[in-house]
Amino acid sequence: MKQVSVFVPESAVIEAISPAYRLFKTANQFLAAAGRDPLFKVEYVGLSTQVQANDGEYSIRTDRLLQDLQTTDLFIIPALYGDLDKAIQANAAAFPRIRQLYSSGAEIASLCIGAFLLAETGLVAGKKCSTHWAYYDEFRKRYPDTEMVDGTVITDEGRLYSSGGANSLWNLLLYLLEKYTNREIAILAAKYFAIDIDRNSQAAFTIFTGQKDHKDAEILQAQQIMESSYSDKLTIESLADQLNIGRRSFERRFKLATNNTPIEYMQRIRIEAAKRSFEVSRKNVSEVMFDVGYNDNKAFRDVFKKITGLTPVEYRNKYNKFESLIF
Repeated sequence: MKQVSVFVPESAVIEAISPAYRLFKTANQFLAAAGRDPLFKVEYVGLSTQVQANDGEYSIRTDRLLQDLQTTDLFIIPALYGDLDKAIQANAAAFPRIRQLYSSGAEIASLCIGAFLLAETGLVAGKKCSTHWAYYDEFRKRYPDTEMVDGTVITDEGRLYSSGGANSLWNLLLYLLEKYTNREIAILAAKYFAIDIDRNSQAAFTIFTGQKDHKDAEILQAQQIMESSYSDKLTIESLADQLNIGRRSFERRFKLATNNTPIEYMQRIRIEAAKRSFEVSRKNVSEVMFDVGYNDNKAFRDVFKKITGLTPVEYRNKYNKFESLIF
């Protein structure tokens, strides 16, 4: 049998803990219905026998203490609740054991912002990782040696896995279930839990807020100019001139401060404005394109899909409140 150990971290969030347990338990029922033996032994493990979740709203009883877990096949690290620094500190005692389990052959999977606990172990240094889109910048700041992959729902780095934010965790769980069983069982589970099994991007859900947590005052000024003038024909040269900075120096400093090139940053501002327009207005694609500073339909469509994972029409149909009304 495959042993699946679901870690119940201190500062736990029940919505990320229960799905892993339920999925693999339910998979055993699917296997039994197909005349096969149960494959998964699923357990909750923790640093204590009773863990408070969602700031005390729930209490979860663990089946085993983490310190007593010597081996497992799959170790799942769910998301955290509340203050990150406090949550990481509260779970520090788990990191050596997680490293030991990995060294013993276990596969390790983090769900949503459980990626922060995985990163604290040092196991994903030099590797790719995903987390909730709202925590990309914080993750990059804390773990510069790990490649945070924008928009990605699942990363697979050998025996190390991570998922994107919120319900993206289901996609990683289904991915692992298919790996351990087959496509048929994974599809059955996806239908049972009403999950889009092959969704591979969380980009459509991302809200771009701009990376302003830096100390470069001139670059911050540039960001403000770009955000207030995105519909204008603003060029990188004219922006650098306004700030009395050489173009090459400006581009280097901008990338260092925001993790985007100036062109990428302007594209993201314009696409974020386009997304909001598609969500709340009746404007067609061409009108929105011109409003946000594009005059080439193909260029707009290509950049929009690159950033959101959807075409402009697909995004409008999915999120526009008028399109969703039933008359």
